[in-house]
Amino acid sequence: MEVKKGEVVSIVGTSGAGKTTLLHILGTLDRADQGSIEINNMPIHSLKDRELSRFRNRQIGFVFQFHYLLPEFTALENVCIPGFIAKTAASEVRHRAEELLILLGLKERLEHKPSQLSGGEQQRVAVARALINNPSVVFADEPSGNLDSTNARDLHKLFFHLRDTLSQTFVIATHNEELAAMADRKITMKDGQIVE
Repeated sequence: MEVKKGEVVSIVGTSGAGKTTLLHILGTLDRADQGSIEINNMPIHSLKDRELSRFRNRQIGFVFQFHYLLPEFTALENVCIPGFIAKTAASEVRHRAEELLILLGLKERLEHKPSQLSGGEQQRVAVARALINNPSVVFADEPSGNLDSTNARDLHKLFFHLRDTLSQTFVIATHNEELAAMADRKITMKDGQIVE
């Protein structure tokens, strides 16, 4: 499969079809048994573990069904963490984190901890965290699976807004038919295979 810059691609299929496994392989969280993966012409399947971690931190963003925010840190601090890991200047990271959170409608929530945020707000913080290092691609695994229909719809619109404003590329595994239909392209999986 090939994904173009600025494209939103949905991956659909029944539970157990292999959507999450595919995302984990594409996102370098798991290694493929065979084949090759290139992101920005970099053959990532050949990178050693340390190089792969560095590449993942700078080139790949992740949004999961459960946001995995650290409860002891504020929204702003949670978003900054991948930037600090990348050893980007702290002032630059904080500035970018603030910009992203404001872009995502969280201007008044920067200093709130996850327990003080709604589910939709927490997921938007997770999206900002995925974007902090200007990744080449964001992989999202059932990103709206834990949200009510209104927040899910808002999150879906947000992906397309980010694609339009930042030329951000998204690959999204989802059961949500509305989100899948909105994507530029839909890939269907069955029994670990891409079938259409």
